[in-house]
Amino acid sequence: MLESIALIIFVSLLLASIARIVKVPPLIFMMITGILLGPYVFDVMDDKILAVSSELREIALIVILLRAGLTLDIEDLKNVGRPAFLLSFLPALLEIGLLALLGHLLFGLPYISAFLLATMVSAVSPAVIVPSMIALIEKKKGTRKQIPQMILASASIDDVVVIVLFSSMLLLAEGISPVLPMAIGVPLAVILGAIFGLLVGKILVLFFQMFHMRDTVKVLLLFGVAFTMMYVQDVLEPRIFVSGLIAIMVLGMTIQKEYQVLSLRLRGKFSKLWVGAEIMLFVLVGALLDIHVLADVGLLAILFVFLGVLARMFGAFLSTSRSSLHIRERLFVMVSYTPKATVQAAIGGIPLALGFAYGQEMLAIAVLSIFLTAPIGAMLIDHLSKKVLD
Repeated sequence: MLESIALIIFVSLLLASIARIVKVPPLIFMMITGILLGPYVFDVMDDKILAVSSELREIALIVILLRAGLTLDIEDLKNVGRPAFLLSFLPALLEIGLLALLGHLLFGLPYISAFLLATMVSAVSPAVIVPSMIALIEKKKGTRKQIPQMILASASIDDVVVIVLFSSMLLLAEGISPVLPMAIGVPLAVILGAIFGLLVGKILVLFFQMFHMRDTVKVLLLFGVAFTMMYVQDVLEPRIFVSGLIAIMVLGMTIQKEYQVLSLRLRGKFSKLWVGAEIMLFVLVGALLDIHVLADVGLLAILFVFLGVLARMFGAFLSTSRSSLHIRERLFVMVSYTPKATVQAAIGGIPLALGFAYGQEMLAIAVLSIFLTAPIGAMLIDHLSKKVLD
């Protein structure tokens, strides 16, 4: 196992350095590393790593959510208002609706399976968006109109909406009716998650103010609390969905609001942790991909993902109408809502693991959506931010 981890690190860093030379986002080369080392090409990755890959990917997601929360100022979000609210759900719902129809028409999936595939593919990627928006906030690019803050927060809620819908569709596909209707379950998950994160955040702030300890110990404590939040989500999920993802981000936001000096120091710690977490996340995503199945789904899958992205961009365009953003800034928001990676990596293999029909095809399309949208979206975010943001 250790030799596999060493190989992952060496190959990823080598290819990432090449990516920077040719000005391509390093994450695409990290996914290529996973494909090459994974079971479907050279098969040199230890099975023990693959067995815990979902847990490792979840840890990487927790790193970026804590980092996002420690960066966000809630006052900035209050100033954004309506566009941030609409961006939280409208682009996702438009994309899911179109993809569900296309899943039935293009691949012949039953409607429940088509909706399940649509929710798998539709979520945007915190792994791409969060680091990009944090970098813009730190450079003060677009912050006068709170554009990166709006995208960062809304995209995180977007993911929660999609994950709740995916969980509900998964239950329906298994022949189980969700306890709560989706119209109630989605907002309730966000609200309960925010309350959970706020309460725990305030307790932690008081604890850190009363007891002095090294920042490294505080980081470890935050990880322990975040893992516990995800555990609480899993325990409660059969009865009610409380979003651990929102709770973790609100936890960070509470520390940022109540204890700004500490949040600044912790932000630096999590920025360093992200270097390693990014490698493990995207390498393990690549290792999931069976390139033979990807060849089978072919051009129809590319069309499927492309049309879904267009629907999502149209939703972002509608969400920012009647706002203070000019057309170029609205274009930046639309482009920022296209990358997919983290959620697809986390949930793409679930239908296959549960033995669903078309599970392998669903996984292939989910991973294809990462390859098609993550590098292009990351490059466009970087390019447009220099052109259109103040």
